[in-house]
Amino acid sequence: MTGGRVVVLGRTGRNFAAGMSGGVAYVLDVEGDFASKVNGDMVELGAVENPDELRALVEAHVRATASSVGIKLLADWSAALQRFVQVMPNDYKAVLEREAAVANADTGSVPTASEARRAVASSA
Repeated sequence: MTGGRVVVLGRTGRNFAAGMSGGVAYVLDVEGDFASKVNGDMVELGAVENPDELRALVEAHVRATASSVGIKLLADWSAALQRFVQVMPNDYKAVLEREAAVANADTGSVPTASEARRAVASSA
């Protein structure tokens, strides 16, 4: 993946994120072993920083497919959210942070990584 967003609601294979140079992946860690399947050389794993975006993507998936997995996740969203892992390439994160810093230079404030991603995402 070189940009955009992806939500994975099923199992993943090994070497996830190999070659991922941009974008954000939200992965439902079904078995609790996702971190062991990630090619960690280029990406950072963490908690979901934009839960509204993730929820909107899951809702769109449910509308389009009537996914039973998606319906169950939305029924108890606060619990489901804790099971997701956010995957972001290190270089992509650095670019977003630099762009947000330039955008906020007039105010003198330094955005958090989460604020930087939201600012860039909303301008796309």
